[in-house]
Amino acid sequence: MTTVDKTEIEKFSRMARDWWNPNGKFKPLHLFNPVRITFIKDKLISHFGLNPNNEQPLKGLKILDIGCGGGLLCEPLHRLGGTVTGIDASKNNIEIAKLHSKEMNLSINYIHTAPEKLNFKNEFDVVLNMEVVEHVSDINLFIQNCSKVIIKNGIMFVATINKNLKSYIFAILGAEYFLRWLPIGTHDWDKFLTPKKLEAISTKYNFQVKETIGVKFNPLSQKWYKSSDSSVNYISTFLKN
Repeated sequence: MTTVDKTEIEKFSRMARDWWNPNGKFKPLHLFNPVRITFIKDKLISHFGLNPNNEQPLKGLKILDIGCGGGLLCEPLHRLGGTVTGIDASKNNIEIAKLHSKEMNLSINYIHTAPEKLNFKNEFDVVLNMEVVEHVSDINLFIQNCSKVIIKNGIMFVATINKNLKSYIFAILGAEYFLRWLPIGTHDWDKFLTPKKLEAISTKYNFQVKETIGVKFNPLSQKWYKSSDSSVNYISTFLKN
């Protein structure tokens, strides 16, 4: 059994060299980064009782970023003090991530692997699944393996796309076909998850949903922002029981 969808991995491997180009194929993630980093940082400071005034407030936290791509989240979280491990099933992505972190003189542990192949057990305080669950082949197996590697009372973040007509119009027709923000075929609507479905799956593997927020894009300011509307993009946080 595997969580790896070979078609998805090949697709992202072909685009790997573009990860750090802010105006390239991953421009939407570069624009998305400020709001998701702020959300993650604030949640972790609150949950673990950390000092928000510390220059590196996440110091001491062990963070696993699953589907890390070229390291767009790993690097800023490492700069905030986190001990970061990034994994990805695409060898190309990991090579790009390693190269860029070396150029930036950052010490991040990058591993070319899938979550079901990890040897860690109850190792991480934080697990990040940001824009990845809609690309895996077996969501149940994926969440099950997240549960194995996270400590009790650890926190898991899942950022993904809701499953409804609106998300199909905005995330696929709009973003891929009309606005061309993403290459056509980036997303498969059949793999989208409603927050309730995600919660039901996660509950089976000892996670308790803490909060779900929406995130929306303002085309005028070219910025993402938190919203009460989770009908398209949303981020859910879970605590490990």
